[in-house]
Amino acid sequence: MTQPDLEELKPWLGRTQTAEDILTPGLIDRFRATFGTQLWDGAGDVPLGLHWCLTLDAVPGASLSADGHGTRGGFLPPVPLPGRMWAGGEVIHIAPLSVGHSVTRRSMIADITAKQGRSGTLVFVSVSNEYLNGTEVCIREKQTIVFLDTKRTQPQSGVPVEPDPQTLQSRLAPDPTLLFRYSALTFNAHRIHYDHIYATETEAYPGLVVHGPLQATLLLNLAADTLEQCPHRFSFRGLAPLTLPCELQLHCREDDGSGTVWCQDETGRRGFAADYATT
Repeated sequence: MTQPDLEELKPWLGRTQTAEDILTPGLIDRFRATFGTQLWDGAGDVPLGLHWCLTLDAVPGASLSADGHGTRGGFLPPVPLPGRMWAGGEVIHIAPLSVGHSVTRRSMIADITAKQGRSGTLVFVSVSNEYLNGTEVCIREKQTIVFLDTKRTQPQSGVPVEPDPQTLQSRLAPDPTLLFRYSALTFNAHRIHYDHIYATETEAYPGLVVHGPLQATLLLNLAADTLEQCPHRFSFRGLAPLTLPCELQLHCREDDGSGTVWCQDETGRRGFAADYATT
């Protein structure tokens, strides 16, 4: 495996991309059908987390790599590592998006860094996004993507934690149908979410992987439900992959306008966690 040379990736720093979409009632209906009662009912017309299903890259099938992602070297830098995961980020809510209106996403490569992890070299690419209705910025977001070597056995990272009944808010059992629906909503062809043979034999996961953005959407709505308002700041991070079969347990610990939410499986292994605040 070729080791990443950050000097070769520097030309991608500052690279920009603009994409447009229309926020349709049909997309909202499909989003609500996918998440059901897990969505905060105070969001109004546009559920929280829906922006991750907008302004998607329509990559032709012939341009997909073996893992189902689009080939690199366009907007994203050509990191010479085969794996790619959503590592986390931060969302700042400024104003709600409007149904039936055009949504523009403006993106920029903000940072590229490397470090050594337990599974080898990791390269982190930070992307800054703005989502606008017309000229009004509605959402500012920092998104971090991690590239890694999938040829190594996937470590079972994350330390199991005893469930805390005082922070447990709800449970759900994700299944392949839920993962398929969310992949369709986000036009995500990464095979670890729907191709069991590929996920277990090529990328060495124990089973199909629950999407990071799916977990983040659940946590964002839990935070809003706890606050009884949309959090202004929502900062989330991936801790360990959660794979099927599992039970997702959603937890919240609040503290006067701020707090922490997290997803864990039935063993206590945490997948995603987030801090939220009203300011």
